Amino acid sequence: MTEYSLHFELKDWYTVSGDQLEVAVEDFRVDILRGKLIIEIQTGNFTAIRKKLIKLLLNNQVRLVFPVAKLKWIVHMSRSGEFVRRRKSPKKGKLIDVFQELVHAPCLIKNRNFSLEVLLIEEEEVRCSDDAGSWRRRGVSVKDRKLLKVFDRIVFRDNQDFLQFLPKELHGHFTNKVLALKLGISIRLAQKITYCLRKMGVICIVGKKRNEILYQVSQNSLHKPFEE
Repeated sequence: MTEYSLHFELKDWYTVSGDQLEVAVEDFRVDILRGKLIIEIQTGNFTAIRKKLIKLLLNNQVRLVFPVAKLKWIVHMSRSGEFVRRRKSPKKGKLIDVFQELVHAPCLIKNRNFSLEVLLIEEEEVRCSDDAGSWRRRGVSVKDRKLLKVFDRIVFRDNQDFLQFLPKELHGHFTNKVLALKLGISIRLAQKITYCLRKMGVICIVGKKRNEILYQVSQNSLHKPFEE
């Protein structure tokens, strides 16, 4: 798996005096050890780090740090490495986009030793038309990702913290379609959100309305409004 500059730059940004970097804990090498807290920075798919986290959580407190690009610049380079152009990406990441990856490990938050920190950042992505990239990018490969700025940081310590993603006007039973409409997101993302929240124990299935699944906030969950 490619390690981009973004990972190292985030680690440098996150590190404070007294931290130990790249140290061995049990059978693993961790990014940062802050006292008894293990800090792992993951800029890609959660699947790649899930097994490592599960094992570390047995005897350690672990915080997973994940960046979401609120603002992204795309730099195009030629095959010979020459600068071609730089443009701003029309896509603006939001806090809610964390569910795109959280869907691969939604149960981690139920572990008392686990916490998730999302960093809203400005980043620069370097691309090259070298035919080595995926078909989705039409052969354009990502050569590097760089950190430009950190706008905000949000920490989730337990499943109740995720109630903020449910809009306050969402009363009683709701479907993925209703959730998507209220949040202004795609139904696909709404499905990922309800899947994660259900695995976390935040919401539960209460039935069906025609072909749509009906959800409601679990009785032991305290409702908090969504703020973006």
